[in-house]
Amino acid sequence: MTQKIAVSLPDEQIVSIRRAVAQGRAASVSGFVSAAVARAQREDNLAQLLDDLDRELGPVDDADLAWADQALGLA
Repeated sequence: MTQKIAVSLPDEQIVSIRRAVAQGRAASVSGFVSAAVARAQREDNLAQLLDDLDRELGPVDDADLAWADQALGLA
């Protein structure tokens, strides 16, 4: 189910969204906004998961971060 709502956005964001639609990067203004909200929800869910893991397992220490950087070729 979907609902129609009204939102106010700064002019530059409206221009950017309409450009994305015109360039085919979004099917519609509604589609662009829906995708942006879905992305924000995924980020919020990930942040919540990381917070839950920190509470359950404790924070990641510097040695673990250094190992991860090395394993990923970032160090």
